Amino acid sequence: MSLEQNLGYFFFDKRLLNRALTRKAYALEQKQQNQIHEDQEIYRTLGDSVLKTVLTEFLVRSGCNSRQEITTRRIELEREENLAQLGKVLEIGLFIKLGVGEKKMRANEQPYVLAETLEAIIGAVYLDGGFSNARGVVKKIFQNDFPDEV
Repeated sequence: MSLEQNLGYFFFDKRLLNRALTRKAYALEQKQQNQIHEDQEIYRTLGDSVLKTVLTEFLVRSGCNSRQEITTRRIELEREENLAQLGKVLEIGLFIKLGVGEKKMRANEQPYVLAETLEAIIGAVYLDGGFSNARGVVKKIFQNDFPDEV
């Protein structure tokens, strides 16, 4: 299966997905070889914001009644370990572009790398297909947490 099949979303602009999967170390190494590869950092920031928005919506719709309850539950859902586990289920580690040192350290198995890349992918989906598609991907990723979400 491809990453897009796992996500349930197929990119119109594959360059967006490629950038979401590109770690900074890899991009810098490519630059040293006069090849331009932009890294995932900006997409991670965007994806984090989209993720917060969608999770907040789902929590409100699922019956959370206070700001405190929403914040506490969302923090739990967004924990690095949780995002990393969701990234493993999607098998994103197989597709991450790592620098040489990161490959040796098997960084694609590290929770922080999986979590950051998952956020970057959500940001890339948002840029490629808009909020509705990004919401759909988050819904699929968190389907066990929000089984009744429509």
